[in-house]
Amino acid sequence: MTTALLILALLVTGNVGRIYYQNAQEPELGVEQGRLQPIDKKPNNVSTQTDDAAKKVEPLAAKESPAATLSALKKAIDLYRGGEIKRATDDYLYVVFTTGKMRFHDDAEFWLDNSTQQVHFRSASRAGYSDMGLNRRRFERITELYAAQ
Repeated sequence: MTTALLILALLVTGNVGRIYYQNAQEPELGVEQGRLQPIDKKPNNVSTQTDDAAKKVEPLAAKESPAATLSALKKAIDLYRGGEIKRATDDYLYVVFTTGKMRFHDDAEFWLDNSTQQVHFRSASRAGYSDMGLNRRRFERITELYAAQ
């Protein structure tokens, strides 16, 4: 029985260590040739620029100016809580959201495509396989907060 418990403890410790490592790794993100980075096959992400219907969310309409759009996004992120803006330009925001209990990091990007007057979005959990719909719910709530600006 003690061998089985030791093996179980090693497996649990190994998985916790793997998740901690994944959570600490900041991905390389940004806009290249008018596109945010592709999302992977895991169910813990959403994007406005994916062809996968299960992970697709609709872009936001831009406000009357790029400055107004970014201001409204920043306010929505602030009101949502738990997000830290890591990088901001005149058409792009990179935000790391940290979950309350487990302190998992989710990387979110907002890119204002001035040619289409749309804000594209990408959000993915760093660790684990499933986010139980959190990235989609976060996008929906930020969309509501952004629309109210």
